[in-house]
Amino acid sequence: MIPARLRVFPAISRNRDPQKYAGELMRVAGFADRNGFEGILLFEGNDVFVEPWAMAQHIIAATTRSSPLIAVNPVYMHPFTAAKFVSSLAQLYGRKVYLNMITGTAVSDLQGLGDEQSHADRYVRLGEFVALMRQLLASPRPVNADGRFYRAGNLQLRPRLPAELMPEFLIAGQSDAAQRVAAETGCIKMQMLPPDLDRGLNAPGMNFGIFARASSEDARQAAKARFHDNPDDRELLALTVANSDSVWKRRLYEGQSGELADNGYWLLPYLTFQADCPYLVGSYAEIGAKLKEFAAQGLTTIMLDMVADETEMQHVCSALKASGLF
Repeated sequence: MIPARLRVFPAISRNRDPQKYAGELMRVAGFADRNGFEGILLFEGNDVFVEPWAMAQHIIAATTRSSPLIAVNPVYMHPFTAAKFVSSLAQLYGRKVYLNMITGTAVSDLQGLGDEQSHADRYVRLGEFVALMRQLLASPRPVNADGRFYRAGNLQLRPRLPAELMPEFLIAGQSDAAQRVAAETGCIKMQMLPPDLDRGLNAPGMNFGIFARASSEDARQAAKARFHDNPDDRELLALTVANSDSVWKRRLYEGQSGELADNGYWLLPYLTFQADCPYLVGSYAEIGAKLKEFAAQGLTTIMLDMVADETEMQHVCSALKASGLF
C-alpha cells in the first residue's frame, strides 16, 4: 500500500565550522517548515557543536509545524531524562518530536566517556532504553523495570504525555543487533539506499541524499561540480572508519567505487567525508518515479542529506514533488 505522503527529514551535509553550524541548521529548518518536510534531523555526539535537545527547542520555537528528529544515544543520558525532554517540549509547544535511536560514536569517544560495552551490549541497552522510555511516557501509573542496564522502582513521569504527542522511534543501525532491536521494539527500521536501487529494500525508512535537476545530464554535471574527489578527504574518512565499530560505515566504505552509476547511485560524497550516506542523482522525473517505486515497496520515511543552499534545496523539493507523495 502506497502511503499518502512520504515523511522526509532533511539533514545538512557535514559542517566543520562551529561558527556556521547553528545558523545553517536554522536555515534548513526554516526551509523545511515552509515546504512541507516533517522536521529536521539533529545529530548527537562528542563532535556535535550544539546539543540536539537544545537545538530542537531553538528550532521548534522559531517554526510553526516542524517536528525535529532528535538523535538519542544512551551513553549520554538516562531514559527518564530523555522522556522529560520529550514531555517538556510537548508542554511548552504542543509539538511532537521523533527520536533517532543510536548507539554509535567514535570508539575513542566511548573510551573517553568510560563506556566499555560491546557493540552487541550497546544494542541490548538501547532496546531497554526505548522500552522504559515508552512506559514512562505512556503509563498512568508508576513504572517498574528490572533490566540488565536500567532498573526503575515506582518511577513516574508527570504529566503523562497525550497520545497524539507520543514520539516515534527510528533505528538506523544496519547490524544484526540493530535489526533485532528494531523488530523487538517496533521502531521504524532504517536502511541505506541500495546500489542497484531495485533490490535489498527491506525497511520502511531509508537514508540517502538527492541531487536533482530538470534533466539527468544537468543533474550529473552539477553533482560532479559540487562534490569533488580529494585524497585528503578520503583519508579523513578512513581515519573515522578505523575509529568506529559501525557496521554501516564499514559496509559503505569497503570495496566501494566513487563512480557515478548509470542508475544515479553515487557514493563519492560519503567516500570524501562530505555526507553520511549515498546520493541519488538524476532528473526530477527520474527521482520522483524511483521514490514512488520505493513507496510501493513500503517506504514511508526518509532521512535526506541535503546541501544547505536555498537553490539546491529547491531542486530537492522539485524531485520530491515529482513523486506525487510530497
